[in-house]
Amino acid sequence: MADSFNYIPPTEPWLDILYQDKDIIVLNKPSGLLTNPGRGPHLADCLLSRVQAEFKLAQLVHRLDLSTSGVVVIALRRKAERELKRQFAERIVKKRYLAVVAGQPAADEGSIDLPLAVDPERAPRQKVCSKTGKTALTHYRVLQQLNNAALVELRPVTGRSHQLRVHMLALGHPILGDAFYAPAVIKAAAPRLLLHAASLQLLHPYSGQPLEFTADTDFVSANCSLNWPTDNF
Repeated sequence: MADSFNYIPPTEPWLDILYQDKDIIVLNKPSGLLTNPGRGPHLADCLLSRVQAEFKLAQLVHRLDLSTSGVVVIALRRKAERELKRQFAERIVKKRYLAVVAGQPAADEGSIDLPLAVDPERAPRQKVCSKTGKTALTHYRVLQQLNNAALVELRPVTGRSHQLRVHMLALGHPILGDAFYAPAVIKAAAPRLLLHAASLQLLHPYSGQPLEFTADTDFVSANCSLNWPTDNF
């Protein structure tokens, strides 16, 4: 989240529900909506509060950044919350993201293994830090070469704050529309952060059945300015 911003969360649809049963609800969070409440009443509207208006016991087990869109699972019962948190902590849950990045990576696929820590002078921003950083691993694959950009698939193994954004920046290919980490010309190249949680694989917290939830994104065809000079970043 930016240091100061005018929070106007999207309202249509109010909740984009992908799946629901007595234990969990899975939603497609839009970019621009907080996953959980921020500080102050002006930041109270969020995905969790909207779900809790209908399900009082609903609890988060993970979250997406304000600007990131995509699949979020929320527990509707306490036992489901505990089990899902265990799956996230033990890295049983598998996550797949899509992003549009500036430039075209030299390798079609690879891994980024760089430890991350909070930047104390620019919190909540993160930075690569070999001394105090926590292990962070991201696998990437180029899906499509665009004009001065690329559509990439990102599969994080760890779940550090801002991991995908910082890792792609470290690779030399910041994500379009990133207000935190991208140079101004890359930030202005898209109307939003072009990062989307496309799928989530987990075990049902009651039955143990493997489940996969997916959510499409249309940002690849959004109004993006892909023709900036490549020597600007």
